Amino acid sequence: MSPAEGYLALARPHQGELEIKRSRFLTYLLPVTAEEEAREGIAAVRAEHPTARHHCTAFVVAARGSECPALARSNDDGEPSGTAGAPMLEALHSFEGTGVLDTLAVVVRYFGGVLLGAGGLTRAYRAAVAETLVTAPLVRRAERELLGAELDYPAAHALDAEATRRGWSVEHEYGAAVDVVLGVPGAEVDEAMARIASLTAGAATPVRLGTRLVDLSA
Repeated sequence: MSPAEGYLALARPHQGELEIKRSRFLTYLLPVTAEEEAREGIAAVRAEHPTARHHCTAFVVAARGSECPALARSNDDGEPSGTAGAPMLEALHSFEGTGVLDTLAVVVRYFGGVLLGAGGLTRAYRAAVAETLVTAPLVRRAERELLGAELDYPAAHALDAEATRRGWSVEHEYGAAVDVVLGVPGAEVDEAMARIASLTAGAATPVRLGTRLVDLSA
């Protein structure tokens, strides 16, 4: 999927819990955009559960230009090789058929005294992430062309309605007038600029501000 089409991403932290044969699997989903953020998130969960036997992890980060390639990492943290991190990563990759990016999953396991076997562990760790993702707050993150303009309040309100209808992102800074940053697909830049001109009778001159990943409704 291209950056313009976008991808699913975690909007904010989310948690879930699964119990299998008295073992508790606590799932922490955290939004991350770089490997360093993921490492910090893992450390924070470890500090919250210092007595847990395992803190298994998987994370996926979308590419951000040629200098920041896409990343995917996983760790079994003492579970038999391939039974924890890999199935967790697979759950992130396969969610809703397209996967979810910019997301860290940490599954904390408190052993319940019953061995699950390799197959049982694989199913448990995958389910812990997959089931938590079902209720997680998600957004669609996409690359958009940014247009800046200063509008009066009525024009800003009308542009908000247009943005909602068209699926454009919009940010505001309110003062005597409204400074608006509109995020639109590259193919719709000319149309958006014309719409701003129409709403302001040509008084506002949109400025192109470059591109950025923005969050849209999922």
